[in-house]
Amino acid sequence: MDRNSLLLAVLQASVRAGRATLEVYETDFEVERKADQSPLTVADRRSHAIIAGALSATGIPVLSEEGKSIPFAERRAWRRLWIVDPLDGTKEFIKRRDEFTINIALVEDQRPTLGAVYVPVKRTLYFGRIEEGAFRLEDPEALGRLMGGGPFGEPAAAVAFFKARSTQLPDDRSVHTPYVIVGSRSHATEELHAFVERKRRELGEVSFISAGSSLKYCLVAEGRADIYPRLGPTMEWDTAAGQAIVEAAGAAIVCHDTGAPMTYNKEDLLNPWHVVTRKREVMSNE
Repeated sequence: MDRNSLLLAVLQASVRAGRATLEVYETDFEVERKADQSPLTVADRRSHAIIAGALSATGIPVLSEEGKSIPFAERRAWRRLWIVDPLDGTKEFIKRRDEFTINIALVEDQRPTLGAVYVPVKRTLYFGRIEEGAFRLEDPEALGRLMGGGPFGEPAAAVAFFKARSTQLPDDRSVHTPYVIVGSRSHATEELHAFVERKRRELGEVSFISAGSSLKYCLVAEGRADIYPRLGPTMEWDTAAGQAIVEAAGAAIVCHDTGAPMTYNKEDLLNPWHVVTRKREVMSNE
């Protein structure tokens, strides 16, 4: 498949999976517990099945939490892979907050190069491709075509159609006063609080926004937030799609302690602490 076909497959899969999660969201669903006591719903399973089915046609392997037991000896040979979180923000989903997302990213040579983040309740689709830009699609007709499956015609023309109906990111290019920090709604840490207080001492007034799931990455990509310090644990499927959109929008995401780029399909799928910022160059002490 060419890159336009891959992007089109991702856009369709994310929107259709989002519809499936909404069908569950609007019912009195049950909550199960995984072995680590994190929550799981039927929405996670339905979303994963739709995405895995859609991406199987690409011939590219899929890595998600459901597939985390795949041996590294097998994964290390994957130059290209999909990294998927079929329902990011399960806690927000359970609490009936509208900030859960569907995350899909294509990783090539350990770097996310294409990604989509869909916000089902808000019917907002973020997508991006490195060196070609990031976009936010909210047009009902365009989203309806993705949900209904076309017809699309030539993939390049279809992608051009969706881009034309979208807003290119960042769409907020203002210099924020006060400086805007976005942080986790459900996973705030002492280190995050300390980071915010340090910025207040350095800059004076600072605005802090709480948000759930991968929306925090999208807020930086939009330009609505200046920085997102993720000073706590995340897994690769939590961040890959957000990173693709952030970098396609011209922002940056780096490891907190070293300033090195974030990489994927590692032997240990746990991410380092990291910082997402509108600045193209980030010092490790940011």
